[in-house]
Amino acid sequence: MRVAMIGAGYVGLVSAACFSEFGHSVTCVDAAPERIAALRAGRVPLYEPGLEALVAANAAAGRLSFSGDIADAVPGADVVMLAVGTPSRRGDGHADLSYVREAARQVADALEGYTVVATKSTVPVGSGREIARIVRERQPEADVDIVSNPEFLREGSAIGDFMRPDRVIVGVDSDRAREVMRALYRPLFLIETPVLFTTLETAELIKYAANGFLATKIAFINEIADLCERLGADVQDVARGIGLDNRIGRYFLHAGPGFGGSCFPKDLAALTRIAEEAGAPSGIVETVLRSNAARKAAMVEKIVHAMDGTVAGRTVAVLGVTFKPNTDDVRESPSLTILPGLMERGAVVRAFDPAGMEEARAQLDGVVWCRDAYDAMEGADALVILTEWNEFRALDLERVKGLLRTPLIVDLRNVYEPREAAAAGFRYVSVGRAEAGAGAES
Repeated sequence: MRVAMIGAGYVGLVSAACFSEFGHSVTCVDAAPERIAALRAGRVPLYEPGLEALVAANAAAGRLSFSGDIADAVPGADVVMLAVGTPSRRGDGHADLSYVREAARQVADALEGYTVVATKSTVPVGSGREIARIVRERQPEADVDIVSNPEFLREGSAIGDFMRPDRVIVGVDSDRAREVMRALYRPLFLIETPVLFTTLETAELIKYAANGFLATKIAFINEIADLCERLGADVQDVARGIGLDNRIGRYFLHAGPGFGGSCFPKDLAALTRIAEEAGAPSGIVETVLRSNAARKAAMVEKIVHAMDGTVAGRTVAVLGVTFKPNTDDVRESPSLTILPGLMERGAVVRAFDPAGMEEARAQLDGVVWCRDAYDAMEGADALVILTEWNEFRALDLERVKGLLRTPLIVDLRNVYEPREAAAAGFRYVSVGRAEAGAGAES
């Protein structure tokens, strides 16, 4: 099949590469000339494990190409996918559909023959109908079906999520479009991947509902972590204990400094606006957003408290600034609250991240960026682990102790075992677990 992917950002590029790996002929279109030039030269302008090799292999095989012009890719395409950005609209939290609308207009002008136009972008309920209206206004005689096909890609494991997904959701109105989408995802049918066909509106809401529920699990376990600290319980054992219940499940029950990234914050904000306008306000989702914002701010106070109530004139080494490991994405990352909060209180922040420092520099003024994890620790009064990159999971604790001015670790991801850290001579503060080591509170 021929596929035109409109948008070469995270979702668009990953989806284009994976569809081409399925054997389809895919043209990925983006309005940014520098992005297209980089991709044509074999450079992938974002960090995602395995993506560069996948793009290179399929480009070399002739199944994946790149263009800056929608009119080059749409004519003759069996499926056109809209994978453009839908950022939060400034002021009200709604998803900004300006890029989607403009892409729909350009696609409509270039349509030839029967085409399925599918939305990959996360869009509010009713957007598919609006896209259909735009297409009909531009080309009243167009032979087209509109489909909703939301993505469920996790940054850092997106290729595996696409190639071996838990499910595929397709919102569709016609049998003809259903068969086209079945052909598009044929490799997944062969491995018996659950594929759920629904209405357009249902598919659009599934994406928001899924992210809302997952974010709620994170906010819930973070509140339980606070309770654990007060009562002397261990949040990791609590999470295991409830996660063994199949009705709950073990995923997204890792206590930490709050969620971030490109999806959860903006999607939950949009969901609250959708619910409000529909006359069915979502108090749970609104509370999750407030709880998460408070969580990030509370982590500043946790670090300050661990450093005996003041960070003024002291140096804090921070490992990790991305919102999660295996990505260079710092959007809505807890680091964007925690690092400025420490510096506002007079701390010097020395930080290292394996992939996110270039993105973070533009948003975190005043941070001293370091060559590696150990460079960040040189002469610091405390070590803070903020993102659980694998390379931070097996630090040489003897070396760490020798570099730090004070043997204090504040582990906001519970990477280490308290007894292990205490045995190595550290005062160790984590999340939802008892403090360990010299100076630990009784």
